Amino acid sequence: MTGNSEITLSKVASGRVNGPARLSGPVLRYFRLVDYPLIALSTAIIVVIGLLVLPPIWTLIRTSFANTMPNLSTAGFTLDHYINLVTGRNLAVSAVNSIGFATCATALSLIIGGILAWLIERTDAPLKGLAYVTTIVSLGTPYILYVTAWLYLLGRAGPFNDLYRTWIDPTSTPFNVNSLTGMILIEGFLWSPLVFLLLSSTFRAANADMEEAARMSGASILDTIRLISIKLARPALLALALFVFIRNIEAFEVPALVGMPGRVDVLTTELYKSIKEVPPRIGYASAFSVVMLIIVGALLLLYGRISKQAERYASITGKGFRPRPFALGRGRWIAGFVILVNFAIVLALPISAILWTSLMPFVRPMRWVALGTTTIKHYEAVVSSPYYLGLALNTLVVSAATATVVMLLALVAGWLAARRKPGAAMIDQLITMPLVFPGLVLGIALLEIGLRLPIPIYGTLWLIGLAFVIRYMPYGMRYAYSGVMQIHSELEQAASVSGANIRESLRLIVGPLLIPALTSGWLFIFLIAAKEMSLPLLLAGPSSQTISVAMFDLWANGQGGEVAALGLMWVTFMTIVATIFYRVARRLSLTSFGH
Repeated sequence: MTGNSEITLSKVASGRVNGPARLSGPVLRYFRLVDYPLIALSTAIIVVIGLLVLPPIWTLIRTSFANTMPNLSTAGFTLDHYINLVTGRNLAVSAVNSIGFATCATALSLIIGGILAWLIERTDAPLKGLAYVTTIVSLGTPYILYVTAWLYLLGRAGPFNDLYRTWIDPTSTPFNVNSLTGMILIEGFLWSPLVFLLLSSTFRAANADMEEAARMSGASILDTIRLISIKLARPALLALALFVFIRNIEAFEVPALVGMPGRVDVLTTELYKSIKEVPPRIGYASAFSVVMLIIVGALLLLYGRISKQAERYASITGKGFRPRPFALGRGRWIAGFVILVNFAIVLALPISAILWTSLMPFVRPMRWVALGTTTIKHYEAVVSSPYYLGLALNTLVVSAATATVVMLLALVAGWLAARRKPGAAMIDQLITMPLVFPGLVLGIALLEIGLRLPIPIYGTLWLIGLAFVIRYMPYGMRYAYSGVMQIHSELEQAASVSGANIRESLRLIVGPLLIPALTSGWLFIFLIAAKEMSLPLLLAGPSSQTISVAMFDLWANGQGGEVAALGLMWVTFMTIVATIFYRVARRLSLTSFGH
C-alpha cells in the first residue's frame, strides 16, 4: 500500500499535501467549500422522509400486480386485479357517484362560504364577529359528530320531516337523508367554514377602487360582484374549488355514514368495503388505491398550475392601497340575515341536534312533550366507563406524539428547503408527496406494511402514529417553511461567524424564532389528528381505538345518545386543552422574543 493512501481529507482540504497527491485550483477550492455536516444533515432528512413516504407507494403498486394468497401473502405477477376493477360495474357506478357528489358539494360549499366571505371582508355588514365564532367552533367539531347531527336533523325523526308530517301530510316523509342529495348537502355544509376562511384573505386584500368605480358608473351591487369582485378572485376561486373537489373525492365520513346505509357507493366506500370483506380483497383494494392515487395526483398537479396564476390578477398597487368596505345601505340587514342563517346551518342546528340526542333516552322528534323524558344516562355511561377514558388517552397520546414528531421533522426540513441548502428540492418534493394519499388509501398501504413487518405493530398506536406522521408532514412543512422565510438569514450567518454549528444555530436561533409558527402547526395537527377517522378505522386494534373510531362503532350499533354525549364532552375537553396550550405557547413565544 502506498503512502498516498494515508492522505486524510483534512490534509486535502487544507492543501497540506506534498508530492503528486497535492491538489490545487478548482478541486482544492471545492473541498474547502463543501459543508460536510450540512450534507450529512440533508442526507439524513432525505433518507428519513423517503423511508416514510416511498414504502406505502411501492407496497400498493407491488400488491396490485401480485397474486394474493389465502394467508394474505403475495406471489407472482398478475393483471387480474386491474381487469376486475375495469370490467366490474361497481367502479363505473361509484365513479359517477363520486364525481356528482364532489362537484355538487364543492359548488354548495363555494356558494355558502364565498357569499359569507365577501359580506364579511368587503362590506359593512353587521354581526361579523358571529361569522368567525361560527367558523372556529365548527372547525373544532369532529366530522363524525357533525355528520351524525345532520343525519338526525334531516332524518325521519328530525325536525324537518316531522314538521312536514305535522302540517302537511302525516303519512309522508319527503326527505330521505341517506341519498346522494343528503350526502351533497351535508358535505357542502361541512366544507363551507373552511371555504369562508380561505376566501376571506382573498377578498380582504382586494382593492376597492375597481368596485367603487363600477358603482359610480351605475353598476348595481350584483353587477359589481359578477363583473368585478368574482373576476378579480377567479384564480383563488378556481384553485380553491379544485382543492375542495379533491378533498370531496377522497372524503369518507359522509359517504360511510350517510351513503352506505342508503346503498349509495362512491370510490372511498367501495374501497372500504373491499378491504372489510372476509377474506379481504387486498390485491383489488391495492389496484383501486393506485387508480385513486393517479387521479388525485393529476388533480393536485392541475391545482398547482392554477395557483401559480394568481399574481396575474393582483390589484394591490403599493403604499396607497387601503381596503375599504363596500357600503350596502339598506342591504346591511339583509347581509346580517344571511350571516344569521349561516350561523343556524353551520353551528346552531347541529349543536342543538347533538344536545337533544344526548338528553333523550331514544331517538325522537324535537317536541315540547319530549322534554319530560330528558335524561343524563348517556353522560353517566360515558363518565363511569373506563373504556371511554382509555379512548381519550389513546387519542391524546397519538395526536400529541404525531404533532411533536411532525413539527420537529418539519423544523429541520423547512429550514433546509427555505434556505436552499443541498437537497432542498428533493426534500420539498418528498415531504409533499403524502398529499396524493387519500386517508383511506394510506390506511390500506400501512395495513399491508403492518401485516408484513417482522415488528408486531399491527393494531397498535405505533402504526396509527406512523400513518398520522406520513399524512400530516406536508401541513407541518408549510408552517415551518413559511416561518423560516420570515427570519432573515443574517442571524444565522452571525451565529456561524461566532462559531455556532448547525445544531446550535437551529437550537439557539432558528428554533426560538420559529416558536409562533411551530406552535400554530403543532396545534393544527394535534386537532385534526384527534378527529381523524379513516386511518384509525382501518389500523386500530381492540386496545388502540381512538375517539372517532369508537363514535363510528357506537353509531353503527344504534347508540346515538352515547355518540352525542361522548362527542359533546370531547369537543368541550379539546377546546379547553387547545386554549390552555395556545396561551402557554404564546407566553413562551413572547418570552423568547424578549417582550
